[in-house]
Amino acid sequence: MSLVFTPSRIRLALGAGLAAALILSTAGCKKKAAEPDQPKPVMAVEVVSPQSHEWSQRLEASGNVQPWQEAVIGAEVGGIRITDVKVNVGDVVKKGDVLATLDPDTLRATLAQRDAEVAQAIANFAKAKADAERAEQLDKTGSISQQDILQYRTAASTAEAQLKLARAQSDVADLQLRYARVVAPDDGVISARSATVGAVVSAGTELFRLIRDQRLEWRAEVPGDLLGPLQVGMHAELRKPESTTIVEGKIRQLAPTVDLQTRNALVYVDLPKDAGLRAGQYVEGWFELGKQAVLSVPESAIVLRDGHDYVMTLDDKNVAHELKVTTGDRHGDDIAVSGDLTTKTRVVKSGGSFIGDGDLVSVEAK
Repeated sequence: MSLVFTPSRIRLALGAGLAAALILSTAGCKKKAAEPDQPKPVMAVEVVSPQSHEWSQRLEASGNVQPWQEAVIGAEVGGIRITDVKVNVGDVVKKGDVLATLDPDTLRATLAQRDAEVAQAIANFAKAKADAERAEQLDKTGSISQQDILQYRTAASTAEAQLKLARAQSDVADLQLRYARVVAPDDGVISARSATVGAVVSAGTELFRLIRDQRLEWRAEVPGDLLGPLQVGMHAELRKPESTTIVEGKIRQLAPTVDLQTRNALVYVDLPKDAGLRAGQYVEGWFELGKQAVLSVPESAIVLRDGHDYVMTLDDKNVAHELKVTTGDRHGDDIAVSGDLTTKTRVVKSGGSFIGDGDLVSVEAK
């Protein structure tokens, strides 16, 4: 039997085929929608866990190195010319060493004049005293008035006072002559010199500065609210400028006040004489506050965002999460951290700044 394809049958067959194609196409789309593409890791990372340590707790500080005490040495007499300067900056001197000399000729002449005045005053006093004694003898005979006796007594007292004054002035002149030798008031090192040969100095003019006993101190600036743990005698360490050398010192004194502008207080640290530091140097250092249990991560794990420190942690599906932390002391390449993390927390070791919160990553095999 032969099939006859009439126009109506052809249209019916085409409609059925189109419907079947649409059904198959819809089924295929539903199958694709039910199976979405899996997200790809944004990058491969190395994972570490925070480590537990017993670290020395430190309080970091910075400040200037200054003389423990700096003596200003000046001229004790004025109007005298400097004839010799015996020391220069950096010279170590002993107490009593001559630093400079002033021209003594004028001072010697003054002393000679005062000595002559003393001799004259002695003679005047001797005469006045003898006159008063004769008047006392005449008083017994009634041959002298009481007014004359009083005048003789007054003249003797005045002459005695003038003698004392002349002797005092002679002592001053002698002292000024000794001041012609400018001497070191204590052991130390010369830190400044303004004396020059030929200059005429005034009384009180600064000639030298002396660091007493060659002692220096570190004046560390510490925030006032962190002074609590610090005590006199506590150990301190300084790092020499442009060097890895560490200098040790001890706290001698804590300032009783806090600066109103900076809110910092000064901590005075005694330094050894062989520290190799110079007055005026700005150095950084720290104070040892004892042991403290800390968690640490590699410093490369710290991510700075919006002025805060973070680490990127991973969950069991390797999805990254941003965790805010507080950083502390550094030991080598590690840094102390505190926050919502434990020794089992999985932390991205480096490259965290390229990872966003919620990103999927792959973990490199160790």
